Amino acid sequence: MSQRVTPEDLGEPDLKIAGFQLWVHGRQYPDSEDYYDGNWLRVTVHCGGLGASVWTQGAILMVTDIAGFGDQCTAMLQGSAKSADLEPCEPELKLSLETTDHLGHIRTQIEITPDNLTQSHWFEFEVDQSYLPDIIRKCAAIEQKYPIRGQ
Repeated sequence: MSQRVTPEDLGEPDLKIAGFQLWVHGRQYPDSEDYYDGNWLRVTVHCGGLGASVWTQGAILMVTDIAGFGDQCTAMLQGSAKSADLEPCEPELKLSLETTDHLGHIRTQIEITPDNLTQSHWFEFEVDQSYLPDIIRKCAAIEQKYPIRGQ
């Protein structure tokens, strides 16, 4: 990013999981109604942990990615899945949740980079199943604001 932006500059994130934050700014192609071009979102993503803060932005994921992630989190909450992945086709971001035990602990792994040719950054956090309802709700809110086009 060319200028320093803080979470305070952006307001409340549209999705937050531990040290991961995602803000959706709108569609990349707001006038497009087809499935591919019409579903790209312009986003800002931040992930931070002790001593590290990584940002990336742009049209790096689709509303279909968010919707699929929300569905996978629902399956985790219902006990029919052990993991959920937000894995857009663009290489700047990957997020995965994985149940680690029968007590509901969830390992959260984030790969994030503003420049996939020269950098890679990786974060890991532990959350628990109590995070899943809010993640599901936030994903549904994004999908409601930006309905999937061209289905």
